[in-house]
Amino acid sequence: MIKDIRLRLDPATAHDPEKVKKAACSSAGFKESDVTRCNVIRRNIDARQRRIWIDMEVRLYSGEDNDIPARYKSPDFQTLKADAPHAVVVGAGPAGLFASLKLIESGIKPILLERGKDVDSRRKDMAAISREGIVNPDSNYCFGEGGAGAFSDGKLFTRSKKRGNTDSVLAILHRHGAQDRILIDAHPHIGTDRLPEVIKAIRHTIERCGGEIHFNTRVTDLLFNDRHDEVIGVVTAGGEQYLGPVILATGHSARDVFYFLQRAGVSMEPKGIAVGVRLEHPQQLIDQIRYHNPQGRGPYLPPAEYTMLTRVDGRAVYSFCMCPGGVVIPASSAPGELVVNGMSASSRGGRWANSGMVVEVLPEDVEGDDPLRMLEFQKGIERRFYEDIPDGSQKAPAQRMTDFIDGRQSKSLPASSYPPGVYSSRIDQLLPPPIAHRLQEGYKEFGRKHKGFVTPDAILIGDETRTSSPVRIPRDKELLNHIEVKGLYPCGEGAGYAGGIVSAAVDGQRCAEALANQLKN
Repeated sequence: MIKDIRLRLDPATAHDPEKVKKAACSSAGFKESDVTRCNVIRRNIDARQRRIWIDMEVRLYSGEDNDIPARYKSPDFQTLKADAPHAVVVGAGPAGLFASLKLIESGIKPILLERGKDVDSRRKDMAAISREGIVNPDSNYCFGEGGAGAFSDGKLFTRSKKRGNTDSVLAILHRHGAQDRILIDAHPHIGTDRLPEVIKAIRHTIERCGGEIHFNTRVTDLLFNDRHDEVIGVVTAGGEQYLGPVILATGHSARDVFYFLQRAGVSMEPKGIAVGVRLEHPQQLIDQIRYHNPQGRGPYLPPAEYTMLTRVDGRAVYSFCMCPGGVVIPASSAPGELVVNGMSASSRGGRWANSGMVVEVLPEDVEGDDPLRMLEFQKGIERRFYEDIPDGSQKAPAQRMTDFIDGRQSKSLPASSYPPGVYSSRIDQLLPPPIAHRLQEGYKEFGRKHKGFVTPDAILIGDETRTSSPVRIPRDKELLNHIEVKGLYPCGEGAGYAGGIVSAAVDGQRCAEALANQLKN
């Protein structure tokens, strides 16, 4: 017999497996001696009131021994036939990796092309950004195996309604080494220390099954048929040609891809983005605020998270990619620009909490009719922040939160997690005035709702501009290929159809399924 029980427990009880089992048995009317296994299958923290509760769904087994729910069963990836048809996948981020796995399931050989290096080799280039201010335009926090998510918090939460696909993504990640808790937590994450190993395991599955992966292989153009209405392959910077229908999963920062698509006459459209800063607090302060306890989180609760949202002058102001116990990182993908982001390890055990604090920017907010105008707007902010740096490094301008609100330069700055270092500057003047104003008013609103959130102990660091792609590549809603060009499947974040690891992976699966269906017809 298997029975699922919902429990609402205090943190100390929820922390103890034996007490959880006892509470579940009591609720179900089972004798503890009759229960062979007790698994937590869902867990969420309710910190809305002063008393903290842990809401849990627990599965009790009596005479059964199946510890993974059926919806989390991962497929067995089989070796491809020698004569399997080929498809080209451009980009080895979540969309590209999961598209490749789905192609293998469909009996199609993926040829996966990645401009950057493998996930281990990327580390040296990322270290060079922090230590020497050197940005390799093909290998950095945005480009390389695993994409922009490989060295991030590894958040797996998505609001996608396609739960079946979402569960399959979690199942595949779990099968390739992610922790059991990603199948349990309401807001699961893997952590930047664990995610690279998961990515490597996925690569080994692709190669074991007969797929190809080529690193240091930057795609520079598309190959068309004679009528120029169908993509039949790609050309790389080294002059190689790879033939087959193309899944374009290049991520939100591959600006050169948008440029060569424009030159090739592939239609695109501007897409709304969000622009702002990284906001960093001491983690203990966030724990005190969120858990309503001056002592912080105590021994039974994880580092606290937060979500902030308001509207100022008709535009959303909100927190993005919140990293408890994390660090702020330099995320520039080319020389002459400054961009920051955030990440955290699986333990989330650092001294600081950070999040993107951003303002919605819509295409009508930026003058012109160029489909790439949002991209150029984004670039302009990144260049302005870089030009403010006094020594040409990747140090970041910073400002105390209260000084930003009041419009004055900070005389001093608290310690920060940002590896290249920070210096005092007027972020309120570096940002476009509409964005700075909305952030200032948004912070005031957040401070009214959450006492202690607005504090001189928090600082704004650099510019957060890479929240999503500034371009959408339009595609057929059913077939998922480009609306005008056959054989081209715009995919994931870079094409404007995803917003994180899981949603990008789901979109990769969908595009691979659509491609497979087209090959069958």
